[in-house]
Formats: sequence, C-alpha cells, structure tokens
Amino acid sequence: MTALKLAVQPIEAEPSFRDRAYAALKRAVTTMDIYATPNPIRLEERQLSQDLGISRTPIREALNRLEQEGFIRSVPRKGMFIVRKTKKEIIEMIAVWAALESMAARLITQNATDREIASLRRLFVEFQGPGHAPHLHIDEYSEANIRFHQAIVSLAKNKLLTDTMENLFIHMRSIRRKTIVENDRAERSIIDHLNIIEALEKRQTERAEQLVRQHSLDLATHVEKHVDYLD
Repeated sequence: MTALKLAVQPIEAEPSFRDRAYAALKRAVTTMDIYATPNPIRLEERQLSQDLGISRTPIREALNRLEQEGFIRSVPRKGMFIVRKTKKEIIEMIAVWAALESMAARLITQNATDREIASLRRLFVEFQGPGHAPHLHIDEYSEANIRFHQAIVSLAKNKLLTDTMENLFIHMRSIRRKTIVENDRAERSIIDHLNIIEALEKRQTERAEQLVRQHSLDLATHVEKHVDYLD
C-alpha cells in the first residue's frame, strides 16, 4: 500500500508578521465601540501599516483573514469596513446570544467552583449603596457590565460555546455599551445581575438559565422599541 504524503510547508518557529498583525487588528476591532458613530468605519491599509510599523502585505493578509471570520467586509472600489449590523440583525443576534448565554449559565451551575461564582458578585460591589448607583458612574458600570457577560461565558468552561459566541460578542458588547445609558437600563441591569448571581450561587440551574435568557431578551425588546440609530 502506498501512503499519500500531505503537501505541507515548513512552519515558522516564531509568530509571523501576518499572525502578529492579525492578532493586533482583531484585538483592536473586537474591543472598539463599533456603534459609537453612525458613519461606516473604514480600515486604511496604509495607515495600519504605519501604525503597526510593518509592510502592507501582512496587513492585507490579516484583513483577509478577518473578513473570512466575519469581522470586516470588503466593498469594491471603496475598501475594507468593520462589519456592523442592522437593527433587525441585532435583534436576531440578541436572540441567539440569549440562547447561548443561558446555556452558559446552566453549565456554570455544573462546572464552576463557589469561588469562581463569587467573583461575579465582586464586579458590582462598588455600585451598591448611597451615592454609588450605576447611573452615577455609568462608564465604570458599563465596563463592569461587559466583564460580567464575558465571565458568564468563560465560567461555563466549554470551549466550543466560547468560540461560537466570539463573533457575536463584538456586537453584543457595543450594543450593551450604547444602550446602558438609555431608559434607566443601568439600574435594571444591576438588579438582573444580582438575581442571576444569587441563582448561580445556589446552583439553581433552571432559574439561572431563565434569568440570563430573559435579561438578554429584555435588551432585544429595548432595541426593538427605542433604538433608531441602527436603521
């Protein structure tokens, strides 16, 4: 029997400029507030080359990879743009997130330690008590809110779930950050979070799952009724 030989190429021992450019660009794209402005966000190869101090070839390769992953899109004769969603797409995305994050909550009750779950409560200590209401420290609370949802996914300890939710998170983060200041959502948000944490601490699997799902579906309802800057 003749064995087939794979046509593979030698790999580099150290990260290539392409890989480093990809990592840097993905980090920048996934952490920025992509809905902060109504204008399309265009990525300039030349400017990125100057900012990163490398040639445009690895930049182009990194952008192509990000396009394949759905983070950016190429518009003929116009360039590369960060992908943003329409209002309808955001509402659909939140529905999917609600299902996945509620599963994450279920897995937390099965996989996370008491100490890990307790770490969630520490995120909100500084926003309780007189003079510490979330709306009085909205920037700090917004960041705590984002970290809470990241932690919910992380503490599920399911890599496939984490990987599946990764591409959604760039949009979820930005929409949560944008809407947290609207219609007293910050105050309602912290109540929801504390109720979720209590259910997780008590290993109330069904309740934790339901609370997390409803928390996201409430965001979808808010977007549907009050958000017009995505149209």
